[in-house]
Amino acid sequence: MVLSSQQKQFLNFVKESHGSQKRKYTGEPYWNHVFRVAELVSHYERGEGIIEIALGHDLIEDTQCTKESLYQKLIELEYTSSVAQRITDGVCDLTDEYIKEAYPQLNRKERKAKEAKRLSSISPTSQSIKYADLIDNVKSIVTYDKGFARVYLDEKSQILKGMREGNKELLKECEKVMKEGYRYL
Repeated sequence: MVLSSQQKQFLNFVKESHGSQKRKYTGEPYWNHVFRVAELVSHYERGEGIIEIALGHDLIEDTQCTKESLYQKLIELEYTSSVAQRITDGVCDLTDEYIKEAYPQLNRKERKAKEAKRLSSISPTSQSIKYADLIDNVKSIVTYDKGFARVYLDEKSQILKGMREGNKELLKECEKVMKEGYRYL
């Protein structure tokens, strides 16, 4: 994947935002994960803002970045207002809404069920990016945390049942990786 100058600037913002965060199992810089997701999506999807959505998909969820500050940064990087809004909306699509802090009255199973329902209605582009995110996460979790992997795979299988509008080839690849994950366990 070859990034434009503007995309490289956005990637630098993503790296700065994630700071010293590391991937749980590998200890690698966290931004490597979002880069792999963007790279995978780039093989299946084309369109303005798609790479940026993939690169930024964990910003609001895992950093101090807000919807407003993301949009402002995109404008500073000279994205048009419509593209900046598309990217911001896509990142928001991929930000978990049903988190423990916001819904303490719900148990994990209830929160994940509500999140799966919400994800079924996000844009096809965002669904494609979620497939790529799942592919990267499944490989890591199945390899490094077999104890949690079955729970994770079961939760993500529920998500995939409702997320059917993204890129069909990427969806097939995601389902394949999920099946391989179950077999590995």
